[in-house]
Amino acid sequence: MNPVFEFIQEMGGPVVAILIVFSVAATTLTLLKLAQGLKQRPSKNGAPAKLLQHLQQNELKQISLLAHGQRCPRSLLIAQAVHLFQQGQLSIADTQAEVVRLANRVANGYRALLRPLEVIATLAPLLGLFGTVLGMIEAFKAMEMAGAQVDPAILSGGIWQALLTTAVGLGVAIPVSLIHSTFERRAEQQTLALQDELGQVFTFFAQTPNTENTANQFHAS
Repeated sequence: MNPVFEFIQEMGGPVVAILIVFSVAATTLTLLKLAQGLKQRPSKNGAPAKLLQHLQQNELKQISLLAHGQRCPRSLLIAQAVHLFQQGQLSIADTQAEVVRLANRVANGYRALLRPLEVIATLAPLLGLFGTVLGMIEAFKAMEMAGAQVDPAILSGGIWQALLTTAVGLGVAIPVSLIHSTFERRAEQQTLALQDELGQVFTFFAQTPNTENTANQFHAS
């Protein structure tokens, strides 16, 4: 481990070590988000669009069957919403409020792990600049102590090491910022799609109070 520590010390010291930790953490978070996306992919028959198609055809039992075993949060939420409306235990307004609460939980799941990526993308260049400032202070301190016998080669070497921390900070921040923006946009798209799908569920049960459970629900409210 000594050569590693020596290399880090030569390349900028503790600041570069922290940036390396940031890089590893960002890589880990990225892999976790990618795994989450793959895990939550719906099957062809259990896709939200397929469930909404069965909803429009009033095939409510088919929705429950297709959603069973799915890991896609949107598909599961559609099935939960349909189930709550069918139960008729709550008023229309209360049922919608409960579905919205569940939808907020799903939306928060889509945004999970994004805040740490945002923090890393924000702090990495600042840490790099901080390391550069510290390095420049050390370089000019050495120049002051040398007096008139300043060696330009030593001075330029110290400045090079100081500027390296800024380069490392930017090297960490730029890809992490792009990754964060991509995941954030994906979360926004999923949330908007979720809102549209639940709107279709609400509209269906508001316009078709002809089933037994839904009719009882409307009369009770």
